Amino acid sequence: MNRNDIMKSRCWKLRSCALPAVLAAILVLLGCGKNTAQAAAPGGQGGQRPAAPVVVASVEQLDIPVQITAIGNVEAYQTVQIRSQVNGQLERVYFKEGDDVRQGQLLFQLDKAPFQAALEQAEGNLQRDQANAVNAQAQAARYTALESQGVISREQAELMRTQAQANASAVNADKAAVDAARVQLRYTDIKAPIEARAGALLINVGNLIKANDTPYLVQLNQIAPIYATFSIPETQLQPVREYSRSGHLKVLAYPKGQATDPGEGTLTFIDNGVDPTTGTVKLKGTFPNKDKRLWPGEYVDVVLNLSVRKNAIVVPTKAVQTGQQGAYVYTVAQDNTAKAQPVQTSGTFHDLTVIAGGLAPGERVVVDGQLRIAPDGRVNVQSTVPTSALAGGSR
Repeated sequence: MNRNDIMKSRCWKLRSCALPAVLAAILVLLGCGKNTAQAAAPGGQGGQRPAAPVVVASVEQLDIPVQITAIGNVEAYQTVQIRSQVNGQLERVYFKEGDDVRQGQLLFQLDKAPFQAALEQAEGNLQRDQANAVNAQAQAARYTALESQGVISREQAELMRTQAQANASAVNADKAAVDAARVQLRYTDIKAPIEARAGALLINVGNLIKANDTPYLVQLNQIAPIYATFSIPETQLQPVREYSRSGHLKVLAYPKGQATDPGEGTLTFIDNGVDPTTGTVKLKGTFPNKDKRLWPGEYVDVVLNLSVRKNAIVVPTKAVQTGQQGAYVYTVAQDNTAKAQPVQTSGTFHDLTVIAGGLAPGERVVVDGQLRIAPDGRVNVQSTVPTSALAGGSR
């Protein structure tokens, strides 16, 4: 046997010995991999995923208000800037800053002495001219009699009658001057033209005031009733107009930071045009505001109630998810399996979403735990949320 034959014989023996060992190692590895996969699989050796813990709610039918929400600004019902109509020195102030004043209440008084003197002077002129007029009238009567007797010429009589008419005209002018002086004297008492809340006093006692000057003396804001002005998109104008024809629409105003006990009013104004720069329409609600909760200048959250949707199908808003195909919910069957159900929504109210299609009353939907649910997987219902209770929650 040569050298090559000896080497081939040794290689064949080595291969024969190594092959069983390699096969045994492969079988061991396959067994370990299988055990590891079984251990790692959910549910242990059975390979089943455990039921996902969830909270559910029932699909219900409720009467849901149809609403429009917006941010509004409170405006005074009336605003008056009080100014003097005559020149004079401010003598007295009859109110305090921030007081509620009545219509006709005396607010300011100017120095009356110059105006009283002017009135007395006008009255004196009137009395003088009245006396002259009486005398001229008597003279005209005598001259007329003498003219008829042929004692005096017609020209002399006409001159006297003309003088009597001039004196009578002077009396009328004096009466107008007296009336004007009385008006000027009355303007020294400055009264409130409306029932309102007084603002800051801008001119103090002792200052000389000019008629219709700037700054004004004080600003009055009528706050009961009061306006809340807000804007809505032009796409919502048509339903607002349609619903407003059937009666006054209710408007709620929530001061910032408050979610309950709103001010209640009615829609009283729809602007006659759409703002082309913003595509919105201006609306106003009028509020009695007897408790003075709304204050001029503050921002409020406005809710405009259009109507009530009877027997609307609703679910908690937390149940509605959004995917690539649109909105969907997880429904829970009687065997406690969950599946994704596409739905069509048509608005919200408080913590509820109105369902236009895809669900029926009585079905159960998942409101918490959606991330743990596998497609068509089993669920473990932990609790049930009453859907109707969410309709009376916060705004």
